[in-house]
Amino acid sequence: MTQKWEVPEILREVSGIVYMGNGQFACIQDEAGVIFIYNTQSGLIERQITFGAAGDYEGIALNGTTAYVVRSDGRVFEVTNIDTPKNKVSEFTTHLTANHNVEGLAFDQKNNRLLLAIKGEEAGAPDFKGIYAFDLAAKKLAEQPIMKLSLRDPQLSKLAKAKRKSLSKIWQPSEIAVHPVSGEIYLTEASNPQIFILNENGSIKKRYPLSKSQFYKPEGIAFSPAGELFISNEGKKEKGNIMAVQIKS
Repeated sequence: MTQKWEVPEILREVSGIVYMGNGQFACIQDEAGVIFIYNTQSGLIERQITFGAAGDYEGIALNGTTAYVVRSDGRVFEVTNIDTPKNKVSEFTTHLTANHNVEGLAFDQKNNRLLLAIKGEEAGAPDFKGIYAFDLAAKKLAEQPIMKLSLRDPQLSKLAKAKRKSLSKIWQPSEIAVHPVSGEIYLTEASNPQIFILNENGSIKKRYPLSKSQFYKPEGIAFSPAGELFISNEGKKEKGNIMAVQIKS
């Protein structure tokens, strides 16, 4: 950790962030259909953009001035012109459900798509969890995952908690992001705080355990255009926060 910003109380359950530049982040939290524009320099929420009713919102992505938010039941919300008061909200259904428990959302600029990562379970497929692609031109989610995160990946055998009774509990992604320089896909896990970097086939390239004392629940991950890494943590006894983080190879 190189820097830490505590967020206002309304963002105690911050569940997703995206970097906007100049110290600004667009943030969402678990319970409200609202995008909060938070400025780390002033420590204030500068604007709020309401896009939906109360619900379990888990991930946010940004393409220019258009934001996308995913709900845990797989619904995707598109919010245009977030830099102005004139927003248009569109909602898209997918085949994912609350059982999949979608927790991660990222913009994949190279392929003009969103990536959705699930924390829950795949129906009839207990050995993997999918990363799915939402085509931004067609506004449609592909039926099959573009990556399958194997719950039997050899890297997971190193985890002390990998002996849980349920295989699906071994790997529980909480957020996903695409590195703007390398193109690598990063995942966070909140229940057992850590960062994963994936190979192109979805296998684990690197795994970085995070300090539980510093990272209570790392629910959000974002990059600056230059590749600076930010992680947001839900609060418990302390406030939620956003951290600038450097990981050592």
